[in-house]
Amino acid sequence: MPTSLPRLVNLDLDLLRAFMAVAEAKSFTRAGTRLGRTQSAISLQIQRLEQQVGAALFARDARSVVLTAAGEALLIPARDMLRLNDEIIGQVLNRELEGEVRFGAPEDFATTHLPGILGDYARAYPHVALSVVCDLTLNLVERIQKGELDLALIKREPLGPAVGVPVWREPLIWVGAGKDVIQPGAPVPLVLAPAPCVYRKRATSALDQVRRTWRPAYTSPSLTGQLAALRAGLGVTALPRGMAPADMVEFSDQDGFPSLPDAEIALIRGARNLSVAAERLSNFVLACLNSVAH
Repeated sequence: MPTSLPRLVNLDLDLLRAFMAVAEAKSFTRAGTRLGRTQSAISLQIQRLEQQVGAALFARDARSVVLTAAGEALLIPARDMLRLNDEIIGQVLNRELEGEVRFGAPEDFATTHLPGILGDYARAYPHVALSVVCDLTLNLVERIQKGELDLALIKREPLGPAVGVPVWREPLIWVGAGKDVIQPGAPVPLVLAPAPCVYRKRATSALDQVRRTWRPAYTSPSLTGQLAALRAGLGVTALPRGMAPADMVEFSDQDGFPSLPDAEIALIRGARNLSVAAERLSNFVLACLNSVAH
């Protein structure tokens, strides 16, 4: 007898949008507000999606909503499917997306990982006026709160408050022009961004914990300025491994430098109801960065 083929399941994109909204908002109520639906309607959509995939996607209690292992596995493919769907609809129906999107990012991240992604978005949606601001995380958060930005990537503590959607994480390392920039018995000269930069806090806190003295040798809000100071031999700094130039030397615990927590970047939103163009950029950035990071 012929073996029967397993029944194919066609995922409902509306259910995937509800799933993504809950995953990003970490709340059924906030996801409903974002999508213009009630909390009960969102819960029903998630139940239907869980029936389709045959697994629970969220673990829920009175205070939190977190992804299960199955939910984590669905996250990136769901973003990719929604992004592809939006692009196909725009091309087939010839609906030119228009509007303005104001986007913010830390300068170091913007100059290393974002140019290609934002360039692809600009080419895909040429009628959207995309404006990008590079600034410190504190200033980006303030501008989001004031309504001056629609979306922003920010540096954050992985174990800190649940602010934004995590999109990037990689090891943070100590680097400098050479081992001779550290003088025996002298305080560690640090090249830093101004407070309250997350990487600055990580570097100084790590040295404080091992009781190694340090001094601010060079402070600049610009990654370009910091790299120039490093190459001049003015000190060492903490950078994500992927952002450390090839001509830099890495310092380790053998050099008396403690390990550092990973760098983490999260995407935060301005208004509850973003424009279609801003929502499209959010999906675009999340899908691209997650695929690169993994």
